[in-house]
Amino acid sequence: MIAVSLSPKDTMNIGKEIGLKAEKGQVYCLVGDLGVGKTIFTKGFAEGLGIKEQITSPTFTIVNEYLGTQMPFYHFDVYRIQELEEMDEIGYEDYFYGDGVTFIEWANYIEDLIPEEAIWIYIEKDLSKGLEYRLITIQIT
Repeated sequence: MIAVSLSPKDTMNIGKEIGLKAEKGQVYCLVGDLGVGKTIFTKGFAEGLGIKEQITSPTFTIVNEYLGTQMPFYHFDVYRIQELEEMDEIGYEDYFYGDGVTFIEWANYIEDLIPEEAIWIYIEKDLSKGLEYRLITIQIT
């Protein structure tokens, strides 16, 4: 699936649509440069799951847990992970193979740990099409 966003609100709404369809046990991998709207997309995704809490990027804590109306939401930001062993210390498998939905920003940094059936989401800018333009590609493996 490919979607075009022309504003942060569009990005959030696309995330919400995906979140509405999310199922227990799924792992979503989000990849994109700094400033493309990964956290905005994630906020929309969480809204689709029925999360009412304020969503913040867990850049320093690595993972935030939220209770949705449907299932738990595990939000990872692995930008600061230096070694894959750090993910073992967090107990990543309990999240990836748990009862909720796992969402990983910067998932390409830990690609070797990602389950084969993960859903990959890529957000790209194209400044030639405008400052707010984003191409969002969703790949189901």
